[in-house]
Amino acid sequence: MAPKRPEGAGAFPKPVESPAPNLPDPSQLYAALDLGTNSCRMLIAQPKGSQFHVVDSFSKSVQLGAGLERTGRLSRASMGRTVQALRICQQKLKRHNVKRMRLVATEACRRAKNARDFIRTVQRETGLELEIIKPEEEARLAVISCAPLVSTKTEQLLVVDIGGGSTELVWIDLSSVPKRDRPRAIMRLHSGFHPTESPFPAAKVVDWISVPLGVATLRDQFRDVEDDAARFALMSWFFEENLAEFAPYKDEQTREGFQIVGTSGTVTTVAASHLGLKRYDRTKVDGLRMTSDQIDQVIRTYLRMGPGGRRRDPRIGQDRQALIMSGSAILQALLRCWPTDRLSVADRGLREGLLYAQMSADGVLEDGPF
Repeated sequence: MAPKRPEGAGAFPKPVESPAPNLPDPSQLYAALDLGTNSCRMLIAQPKGSQFHVVDSFSKSVQLGAGLERTGRLSRASMGRTVQALRICQQKLKRHNVKRMRLVATEACRRAKNARDFIRTVQRETGLELEIIKPEEEARLAVISCAPLVSTKTEQLLVVDIGGGSTELVWIDLSSVPKRDRPRAIMRLHSGFHPTESPFPAAKVVDWISVPLGVATLRDQFRDVEDDAARFALMSWFFEENLAEFAPYKDEQTREGFQIVGTSGTVTTVAASHLGLKRYDRTKVDGLRMTSDQIDQVIRTYLRMGPGGRRRDPRIGQDRQALIMSGSAILQALLRCWPTDRLSVADRGLREGLLYAQMSADGVLEDGPF
């Protein structure tokens, strides 16, 4: 296989699905918490048909991985910020009396020398038991979160999750799956990339990779390059160099029957810029189809703006202007390798994957169209 991975950046706060109309029975509730390199995010939801309703949510930038590239350790300040955020999550879980949950940490905790001490501190301070998951599981959860966006016409699917500390790519062959069953075949991957015998035609995972470069780690590697355009070009080239061991890297791909699904704050921010939104609207962004040319046009606009213009842009903002360029460099590298007329924007990710996986395993989702 190849490199490793961390977790997620989001330029906008992201509520998901529609809120539950009434206070639900606690026995129906599930929770998913995703502690990444930049952010701490949680959803509490109840199953509804083949999807779910969100009952409560939480999202905060904690920058857990700040300084990790330089020291190899989580800093005292970043751990303090994160514990404060996790206390709020614990209060929400207690208020809703949630019993079924998965609380996971990703790349920053996988890489930090003092991660185990941090996990113990979290348990002591908040009562929450965080689980550090492996890159393959993180990639798998990102894939199943995107199942509702998979077209029935898709033969070859590339799911890309651009995180704060790493980027996951999963290539899936759906050509042997009947068209109507293709989104459902993606959901069945909740049991693993190489499931055991099944009566249903299976989605075949051709290859997957977790590259230890996300929006924060890639930015940090080229922080000393002063020229904005030069830094962008170097980041994009360097990311592509890290794709060399990904099996489909050298394959030409026809645009027909090929779909990329991109999940990350980078992709949703580019989509919001493409649409010219004054205020972020998930209903307009999630599921939006974009072409390589449209994405390239947005990225060129970001470069023309420069750091000052990006800070003033309401879709990007002061805190995200540097991150959006490292994310765009990753996106440009991917589209250079695999140009497409069908990149689907997914305003969803690890939390949604955790919820779908728990609910699918418990058999509480209806087996119907998404």
